Amino acid sequence: MTSEKLLSEVYPFWGKLTPPQKAEISANTVLRTFESGDIVHGGGQECTGVLGVISGRLRTFMLSEEGKEITLFRLVEGDTCMLSASCMIKNISFDVHVSAETKTELTIINPATYDRIAKKNPPMEAFMNEIISMRFSEVMWIVEQLLFMKMDKRIAIFLLEQSALEESDKITLTHEQIAGHLGTAREVISRILKYMSSEGYISVSRKGITILNRKELTKMAE
Repeated sequence: MTSEKLLSEVYPFWGKLTPPQKAEISANTVLRTFESGDIVHGGGQECTGVLGVISGRLRTFMLSEEGKEITLFRLVEGDTCMLSASCMIKNISFDVHVSAETKTELTIINPATYDRIAKKNPPMEAFMNEIISMRFSEVMWIVEQLLFMKMDKRIAIFLLEQSALEESDKITLTHEQIAGHLGTAREVISRILKYMSSEGYISVSRKGITILNRKELTKMAE
């Protein structure tokens, strides 16, 4: 049984639940810790549950039959993922994978329990719909980038976002990892990073990428 105090910190609808509903969710929620690189959801798992991030960071991505990846969105402390409980959501016809980017602590609510109680509790159901809507907006932003945005601009946006996540000008990702996030080939990433380096926007080394001129990189991303 997961502590009600912890659940109240992760899920904003907690205060709108009845005591029996709180007890049932608490009894059907597990607390798990994943190491960096661990798969949280995917690979045949159709309905892991509703994920709540206590600490750490998750990556949600799609994987093609050929093994090509593209990141849809990241989840950090305080975020919730409903797509890992797709059995609750009608008309979901694509599979998502979720992995831990850093050591991550999660609450995982049993999807059947969540679905049953949400149907009786409007604030809980509204929260689910809000999260689903927000995540699909993020997915559509990725689709827009893929269809209409040049790769140099996409890379600039990614570097700035990754810098914010790591809270540093130094980005500790390989060209292969960046290619996986953006759904392209490593050679494409390497070529554009070489151009950015020649312009003095970044420096590239075996240890990663360092942002040198944030102002110009931001202009490229705009």
